[in-house]
Amino acid sequence: MAFRSAVITFPGSNCDRDMAVALEKVSGEACTRVWHGDSDLPEGLDFIALPGGFSYGDYLRCGAIASRSPIMQAVIAAADKGVPVLGVCNGFQVLTESGLLPGALLRNSVIRFVCRDVTLKVENATSLFTSGYSAGQEISIPVAHHDGNYFADDATLDRLEGEGQVAFRYAEDINGSARAIAGVLNAKGNVLGMMPHPERAIEDTHGGSDGRALFESAIKSLIGA
Repeated sequence: MAFRSAVITFPGSNCDRDMAVALEKVSGEACTRVWHGDSDLPEGLDFIALPGGFSYGDYLRCGAIASRSPIMQAVIAAADKGVPVLGVCNGFQVLTESGLLPGALLRNSVIRFVCRDVTLKVENATSLFTSGYSAGQEISIPVAHHDGNYFADDATLDRLEGEGQVAFRYAEDINGSARAIAGVLNAKGNVLGMMPHPERAIEDTHGGSDGRALFESAIKSLIGA
């Protein structure tokens, strides 16, 4: 069974090629590139990725305009049907703005762009994205963002933690995120948003491969199913 994935490109995306290459290298299958102005997704997709970048120049709010792009109605419909959706960095911002994930991404508390490798702690190792890790495992993944400060009210944060929807947590304060949250799952576990870039950590020659297990986990879960 072939693995069928798609990466959405918005005006201002700059990590869409990185994401497509990561998916192709790990799965061995070509990744479809979808333009934000399209109204439909290819049929039979197993996986959808929203990449990092600065969609629409981050005008209004990061991800706000992209979340209203024509293709997002199809992405939301696919997610509602159970299709896995991964949003990284700006993609995470788009997921919160579109309502697929709770919370919001605010300006970093340090008020500067943060670009370096960071240590993450795996909080949930049972989702289709994270089953290749162990609970409590520490991994190194690069970040590159100016607006990665995750915010939600206390009731939402309590619910996320109580229901196992916190996927990753920063091992140290990187951007002021509430409860050091770096990645969040939806209630069904098929949508993951995270600020760190796993697609930039799939090969040792690029500085590390701790992100590879995320893609391998998803592919194994989907093909096995």
